[in-house]
Amino acid sequence: MSKKKIADLITDELSEFLKQEGYELYHLEMVKVVKDWYLRVYIDKIQEGTQPSYISTDDCEKVSRFLSQRLDVLDPIEQNYYLEVSSPGMDRQLITDAHFQRYLGAEVEVKLYKPYQGVKTLTAVLKQVSDGQMVLRDNKGNDIVLPMEQVAQTRLAINF
Repeated sequence: MSKKKIADLITDELSEFLKQEGYELYHLEMVKVVKDWYLRVYIDKIQEGTQPSYISTDDCEKVSRFLSQRLDVLDPIEQNYYLEVSSPGMDRQLITDAHFQRYLGAEVEVKLYKPYQGVKTLTAVLKQVSDGQMVLRDNKGNDIVLPMEQVAQTRLAINF
C-alpha cells in the first residue's frame, strides 16, 4: 500500500476516536530512518487561537493503543515498522495551509533553501501566507515577502 493510501486509511481510522477524546491529527508520516521504518503520528488537543495546548504522555499512550489495535486488525503496512505517537511540540513545524492560518500573528523561525539578505534562517512574525508567498514582519516592523518554494521549513519560535 502506498504512503498516501496508508495516511488516508490512518486518518479515517483515527478521526472519530480523536474527536471523541478531544484531540486532532496534526500530522502523520511514514519515514525510513537508516534501515527501519517509522509511522509517526502527531496529535494535538482541539484548540482555538494560536496558543498551543499540550499533549501528555498519557494522551499519546491512549492514541497509540487505539491505533496499534486498529492496525493489527487491518494490517495495511507490509514492512515492519515502529509506531510513534507524539505531540508536535512547542516548536511545531507548520506544514499544511491550516497550520499556517492557525498561527498567523505568531513568531516563527523560517529556514530557507537560499540565503535572503545573507541569512538562511529568519525569525519574525507570520503575517500572511497566500498565493504561494509568505509575508513575515521583522522586529523593526519591516515586511519580508518570500516565495514559498524558497522556504525549507517553518516552525513556531520558542522564546524563553
